[in-house]
Amino acid sequence: MKKWPPIDDVDRRMVLASLEGDNHTFGPNCEAFQKEFAAWNGNEYAVTTNSGTAALHMCVAACGCSAGDEVIVPAYSWSSSATCVLHHNSIPVFVDIDFGTMNIAVDQIEDAITPRTKAIIIVHLHGLPVDMEQVMAIAGKHGLKVIEDACQAHGAKFNGKKVGTWGHCAAFSFNQNKCLCGGEGGMFVTDDEEMFAAAKQLWSFGETRTPLEDRDYHAYALGWMYRNSDLGAAFGRAQLIRLDDYLEAQKVNAQRLTECLSDVPHLILPGEPDGCEHNWYNYTVRFDMEALGHASDAAAFRDGILRALQAEGADVLVWQKFILPVMTVFRARNGYGKGCPWSCRYAQPVDYSPESYPMAQKHSDRHIGMTTPLRAPNGPEAAELVAGAFRKVMANLEQISHAN
Repeated sequence: MKKWPPIDDVDRRMVLASLEGDNHTFGPNCEAFQKEFAAWNGNEYAVTTNSGTAALHMCVAACGCSAGDEVIVPAYSWSSSATCVLHHNSIPVFVDIDFGTMNIAVDQIEDAITPRTKAIIIVHLHGLPVDMEQVMAIAGKHGLKVIEDACQAHGAKFNGKKVGTWGHCAAFSFNQNKCLCGGEGGMFVTDDEEMFAAAKQLWSFGETRTPLEDRDYHAYALGWMYRNSDLGAAFGRAQLIRLDDYLEAQKVNAQRLTECLSDVPHLILPGEPDGCEHNWYNYTVRFDMEALGHASDAAAFRDGILRALQAEGADVLVWQKFILPVMTVFRARNGYGKGCPWSCRYAQPVDYSPESYPMAQKHSDRHIGMTTPLRAPNGPEAAELVAGAFRKVMANLEQISHAN
């Protein structure tokens, strides 16, 4: 398998030019990257950050979330999808996922809304978009803001419209393994000028003037330092030039892998519901543990299959073994010490009982995925090699069963 991301002379030239420039902090490549990404995705405003997590926190701040406010989050995602809520002294409220899509169960969102609900975080997990028409209808009915966690979903579309353009604001990540790699980094996007200003204030020390303006260095509100560097932005700009080609390659390779695995028993393959255009950031396979007779020890048996696949050379992994409500920071309810923010006088009790999220746990115990084998410059032949490993392992499961 060839490594990700592909590096060529354009990357070298742009990064070297930044290195030889005069501004290695928030420099000209940062400003250009913001404009170019906003144009590529279809947003009015964009701010480049040092991570997707930073961009998510900026979304929470831009939505006006504060002490005791509740923010709805899917029960299965990366930890940042929920800890970003804690960063602004607000309370995450979890909703189970739909097992078929791995995304938030949209039909359960309204049940989680209370008078304290301020926003909904929608995670387009692994690059599969959520039904945003339904989400926006629910949000409009209840007067809520919608944050799109599009950190894995560059270029994914629902009903022909890119993610990151449906909600009130959105976050993207440019981490090493993302479809658009800047080494690290991220982007906050919105079409709302007031939200843009609020996000920028959090992004730069609580100041109202950015590094591109005549700063007075006065902190008007609580702020962080979430800016990107010029070197990272230069790398991201170079990769953005080829992003559409990368996404097309992932689509072709994912289709080929699906073709090769479609007749293998006991595999639950990922798909695209009507209206959804996947970017195939992560090709996620689940195992039918009920049919295999391993419903009671699903995670352990899955781990045995994983080891066997890796022994065959397949670059597969378990993306997230824990559902968010069982993570210690939420179980202990002690994010800032002394029980805060849950003990805040503006907060109300919330229930994080793991049994309330059965589909999230079911998925967590039964999945494996791959983030890079289907990426450019790998072609369909890489998908065929991965499929060969699956076919061999699935034909010899009795050996895994004996080992476990």
